[in-house]
Amino acid sequence: MDLRDKAKELIDNWKGPAYTFGVDVLDQIGAKAKALGNTVLVVSEDMFEPINQRVLVSLKNADVELVTKTIVQGAKPNAPREDVYRLESYILHYKPNSVIVIGGGSGIDAIKAATVLASLGAVHSPEIEAYFGVGLVTEALKHSGKGLLPVIAVQTSASSGAHLTKYANITDPIEGQKKLIVDEAVVPAAPLFDYRVTTTMPAILTIDGAIDGIAHCLEVFYGAREENFDKISEIAQVAIELVVKYTKQAVDNPKDAEAREALGLATDLGGYAIMLGGTNGAHLTSFSLVDLTSHGRACGIMNPYYAVFFAPKVEKQLKMVGAIFKKYGFISKNLETLLGRDLGMAVAEGMIAFQKTIGLPSTLSELSGFTDKHIERALKAAKNPQLQMKLQNMPEPLEAGQIDAYMGPILEAARTGDLSIIKNVE
Repeated sequence: MDLRDKAKELIDNWKGPAYTFGVDVLDQIGAKAKALGNTVLVVSEDMFEPINQRVLVSLKNADVELVTKTIVQGAKPNAPREDVYRLESYILHYKPNSVIVIGGGSGIDAIKAATVLASLGAVHSPEIEAYFGVGLVTEALKHSGKGLLPVIAVQTSASSGAHLTKYANITDPIEGQKKLIVDEAVVPAAPLFDYRVTTTMPAILTIDGAIDGIAHCLEVFYGAREENFDKISEIAQVAIELVVKYTKQAVDNPKDAEAREALGLATDLGGYAIMLGGTNGAHLTSFSLVDLTSHGRACGIMNPYYAVFFAPKVEKQLKMVGAIFKKYGFISKNLETLLGRDLGMAVAEGMIAFQKTIGLPSTLSELSGFTDKHIERALKAAKNPQLQMKLQNMPEPLEAGQIDAYMGPILEAARTGDLSIIKNVE
């Protein structure tokens, strides 16, 4: 079976008719909104103007009214919490039947959080801080008897899978730190992704999104348990190969519908992966680099270094993933003869070689503005109980007291590119 056909089958088996995905499906948005009521709040950005206009036409044809008459400006990159509070106010003032959010991960995450505050602010807490962690929204909804406003998430970039998942990353700009809501309750009720709209994405966003898709699959695959190992393995291998095979093709020819579909499918599979398991090291570190680079790029830089650290515990996964990079010419060594740290080094080098061909930096020091403070911030964040899930998701779980001894060398290696200084737990 063709890789893309396999990906479609996996996604369809997962989401069923609730998810509208493929090429040229955007005009179905009106019918999806009508199924949820006659009024809608539409949130988007000016950069998506051609998409916005098609959505408005579809809503008009379906006789669905915009409560604000015009589109409301969405969230800035990394979903700053002030945008969450601003969007909450629109929901509270206009009381729509549903919200349509048009955008990438940041825009969708901000709306997820805004609907939480709009529903629970008066009965649980009006502060977003109260919902960071795992399952806290569901717990508050259970005690309050409330429900969340339905979200129709129109994805515009092959990246985070935010339109399909239970995660909302929200940033405190003052601290320069991301925090995370993890809760089934915030999964959008009606996701839609027309892969053709990504043909207008600039190369930098295409690359960052594709690498984010790899990060989701790779990190979940590292921590896969026996009961779902085969399913996660299948998802990860299909998605990672789609990214490795098609990213440069999409960058070199942005209008290539085949490549765009492939990356959309791959990153959707990344969303599937993070609904089955959790991300870990690279994602944890990325939360402390929000003032330097995109989330996907931060994860892409960090994952080769974590591969070396995790290697003794994930040999099976590394051989499967490494075989993909070898197939496309990024690894020359015989992976079957390698074990433990040596295997991790070989796969890390292959990942870095691939990333260089698509223009991704391989070290933190290549990021403009990077300083020692970012390492200090990352080490501090790793000790934050609200982010403890990422430590526990690691195939080599760390306690707070081990952070400096083991994560410190990983970050230093990522700064310099020297894989040899990474320490493995003995």
